[in-house]
Amino acid sequence: MRALISADMEGATGVTCPDDCRPGSAQWDRFRRLLTADVSAVVSGLFEAGVDDVVVNEAHSSMRNLLIEELDPRVRLLTGNHKPYGMMEGITARPDLVAFVGYHAGPGEEGVLSHTFVGYEIYSVTLNGRPLSEGYLNAMLATEYGARVALVSGDDVTCRDAADYAPGAQLVAVKEAVDRYTALCLQPSRTGELLRQAALRAVTSAGEVVLPEPPYRCDVEFVGTNSAALAAMVPTVRRTGARGVAFETSRIDDLYRCFLVVARLGASAAEPRYA
Repeated sequence: MRALISADMEGATGVTCPDDCRPGSAQWDRFRRLLTADVSAVVSGLFEAGVDDVVVNEAHSSMRNLLIEELDPRVRLLTGNHKPYGMMEGITARPDLVAFVGYHAGPGEEGVLSHTFVGYEIYSVTLNGRPLSEGYLNAMLATEYGARVALVSGDDVTCRDAADYAPGAQLVAVKEAVDRYTALCLQPSRTGELLRQAALRAVTSAGEVVLPEPPYRCDVEFVGTNSAALAAMVPTVRRTGARGVAFETSRIDDLYRCFLVVARLGASAAEPRYA
């Protein structure tokens, strides 16, 4: 049995502030160790449950956050920022299970560091009218490739979202959101054991995500009109208003790749300090 772990950072143990997960900051150097510990706990549970092969895909920012020397030697690590499938690189190898570690809520939600793919340029994003978090989008892509969603960790808002899109997954709330930049956090000694035990159970409880009926319509509203103008230059993407764009696909794979382009283009249009 093979598993793919997608490791983000905003939902890791103790993380509450942008500097906690901004590569290069003093806080990032501290919290990357806590992220590595979260991932290691999940890895331990998966191997204990009989998983034969675990690939960990770095899914945060520069995608060079995890300390490889502190991971189980049986793990293979996908690290580096140039990946066609970004947070879900490795899914085309069709693993049996996926686990989302350190995830967060989508834009507009009162979760810790909530956003979808870009930190502040996207005001809202929906799929067929449902708010689209990174977890939901990644879970749908996993399902299209035949993988079951085994585990999701993050704050309590993230876990509530996951309970809706992946009811068979084990959910681990390592903190309780108070504000977008504040949380009531559990100690690493507690979250590690919670994650290990959840991963141990997840192998048998994991379930498939029920995909909505196609076509899949994605609506993105940006903070700035300039972001929408640039994103609309992508073929098939159309303006829906001064700050909005939309596009439709018949496959989640196409939706995923198109959204990555739209999000990155929109983010690139924002001037520093004036977003």
